Formats: sequence, C-alpha cells, structure tokens
Amino acid sequence: MESPPINDFDVFLEAKHQSFFESQQAIIALCTYFLGIIKTIEDLTDDQLKDELFKLLQVSLWGNKCDLSISAGQENSQKSCVLGTLESFLPLILVNDMEYVWSVTSSCKNARRNEDSLTRVDIVLDNAGFELVTDLALADFLLSSKLATEVHFHVKSIPWFVSDTTKQDFNWTVKQLQAANHMWMSKCGLKWEGNLKTNAWVFHEHLFWSLPHEFCDMAQVAPDLYRDLQKSNLIFFKGDLNYRKLTGDRKWDFTVPFSQALNGFQPANLCSVRTLKSDVQVGLKPRQGEQLSASEPDWLVSGKFGVIQFSASV
Repeated sequence: MESPPINDFDVFLEAKHQSFFESQQAIIALCTYFLGIIKTIEDLTDDQLKDELFKLLQVSLWGNKCDLSISAGQENSQKSCVLGTLESFLPLILVNDMEYVWSVTSSCKNARRNEDSLTRVDIVLDNAGFELVTDLALADFLLSSKLATEVHFHVKSIPWFVSDTTKQDFNWTVKQLQAANHMWMSKCGLKWEGNLKTNAWVFHEHLFWSLPHEFCDMAQVAPDLYRDLQKSNLIFFKGDLNYRKLTGDRKWDFTVPFSQALNGFQPANLCSVRTLKSDVQVGLKPRQGEQLSASEPDWLVSGKFGVIQFSASV
C-alpha cells in the first residue's frame, strides 16, 4: 500500500491549534476592541489614529511572547489580552521607535491625497495562534485607517520551527474566526476573508525564509524576493528569529546602531517587532545593556522585554 504524500504535513499543527483555542479569551477581547475602533475610524483625529496604531503595535509586540519554541512546545498561550495593561508594559520596550512607524505611514497617507498612489506595508510573520491574530488586527487597522492601501504577508513555504506560521495556518485561522460562535470573532474572520478576496491582503511564500542565510545575503541568494520587498513603504519583521537573521546573529555590542548591524540589508523602511529570546540586541543606549544584565540576568532570553526598532531606507 502506498504511503500518503507528506509534503504538506506539519508535525507542529496540533500544538498550534491547541495554542489558538487556549487563547480564545484574549482573541475575543482583541476582536471586540478592534471592531469598536473600526466603527468610528472615519471620525478619529490624526492623534487618535496614532494612539490606536501604537496600541495595536504593542499588542502585536507582546503577542510575540506566545512562542511554542521558548516553552519547548509546552502550553504557552495568551490567557488575557494585554490591552488594559499596555502602559505598565511601556518600560519593558527597550527601543521604542513607534513614532517613526507613524511618520512613514501618515506621510504616505497624506501624499496620496494629491495623487493616485499606493502605500504598501509588508509583514514577515512569526508565530501562529494569538500572535497571528494580533498581526491580522494590525494589518486591517492599517487598511481601515488608510495608512496603507495594501498589506503583504510573508511566511515560510514549509513547516519549519514549532509555531511558525504557514499558509495552512493563516487560512485555518481566518476560517476558524469566521466559524466562531462569538459575534466579534466571526465578524473579524469575515472581514479578513474579504481583504484576501479583494487582494487588499496579499500572501507570499518563499523558501528563503527557511534557508540558513542572514538577510544581508537576500539580494544575492533570492533577488526576486529582495526586488519584491523594495516595492514596500514599510516592512515589519516579527519575532526573534527574524531579528537574529537581520543582525547576522552576531555578538554585537549593545550600542551598535541597528542600521549598522543590518550589514547593508535595507530594501525599504523596516521595523523589527520582537520580544527578546536570544543573545543578540543592538541599538541600546550607553550602559543600558550592562544595567539590565546586573538587575535581570536573563533579560536577553526571557521574553520579558521587547523592541519596536526602526531603520529608514536611504
């Protein structure tokens, strides 16, 4: 008897689904909050839009804590949404470049008032489960607020490392939200399915994301992907592994500028949104890293701290 094909088999699928279901309360809270914003988004001032963007960026950041790799595959779901505690989490953001994100997106929006142009935002995804839902909410907010006209998502083409998002995970999550018996989850799922059907959301798979190369090699190794990213106005890189590949996973001094650590990789404006789970971090203030090492010896790997770290294209 012939073995069934296993080219799309994901050994981590059950753990990812379990993480999603165990994060239901947090997902419900986020969907409810998000749709509340959307109802009045046309009436929001620029300052209010910026405030909501910053909130959803922070939710996406702290959603990155839900990583099955850091817990060796053990239960690590998001039991409650962090929306109500964002202010208390602000000191844990070691590099906070949210103002640059607003500057890029709002400038593009203002420029479009005088010409028929597009604003493209790309998101290189990390984990499935609750984190993916936070990324989808951020992506839809960018569209609904007209800070972007299209959002492109990038995932690995094979199931690669525990909770990494694949195309299968992405589609399953949207369908699962649609089918939920909670009204606001279902409405989000339907809205997001609509974004895919109208190509306001565009989905990309590429083998490069699961190859061993650091990102500064992309232009040579995967020139098609690099050229595509050059069309973006802003690229978000989610998670720790993407940060390690952005910086070459080298033991940089903590104060080395982020742009220097990128080693020439700058297809467009880019922003790393990441909780710290590995021994690499750049762009800190003098003595900041040493002070953290003295007070919190595991600060680099615990997932307690995060960065929203921006580098502008030349």
